[in-house]
Amino acid sequence: MNEQPRPTRRNEIRAQNETLILRAAEKVFAEAGFGGATMQLIADMAGLPKANLHYYFPTKESLYRRVVQDIFEIWLQAAAAMDDAPGPVEGIGAYIDAKMEISRRHPDGSKVWASEVMHGAPVIQDYLETTLRDWTRGRAALIQRWIDEGRMAPVDPNHLLYMLWATTQHYADFGHQIETLNGGRALSDRQWQAAKESVKQIILRGIGAL
Repeated sequence: MNEQPRPTRRNEIRAQNETLILRAAEKVFAEAGFGGATMQLIADMAGLPKANLHYYFPTKESLYRRVVQDIFEIWLQAAAAMDDAPGPVEGIGAYIDAKMEISRRHPDGSKVWASEVMHGAPVIQDYLETTLRDWTRGRAALIQRWIDEGRMAPVDPNHLLYMLWATTQHYADFGHQIETLNGGRALSDRQWQAAKESVKQIILRGIGAL
């Protein structure tokens, strides 16, 4: 068996720099929005020369679209558990778990997405009209199948999806509010697990799946 070639040092540096840039960009775009962010601010946050940013991402828009695309790809991966599940309890339950974990680990990416959409999606409207629309239609069809099979109550699949997004992403987009109401502290591991279980119970019972 032929061994796969080891990545070169140059490739390792490139991957490290891209990761630094994307993490910094998520934070700056989340705090300043697309209009308020600058490549210099992102470079400073990443601890890299501004020229490095332009080497990897020629324009602010290309970097912004990559940040948005990355968070959406992570959300798509979360939906895989729903696609392969035998029913709504397993599928929607796993989807809630995954989406809330993403909100915990990638809060800035979620905030960037929310801000973009609230401003009318001036940069990613094409993405909403293609990738997101197709994904939503596929998941709505799956939910409708579970309804037709009598596994859950006859609810509007689209509105259920909107509720799932709003609830799970609330923990990222309104994280500061949650921390304030939690005595100024981030939710602990125990509190995150309790939140997931509560959200699953409320939604799954509400749609008649439990």
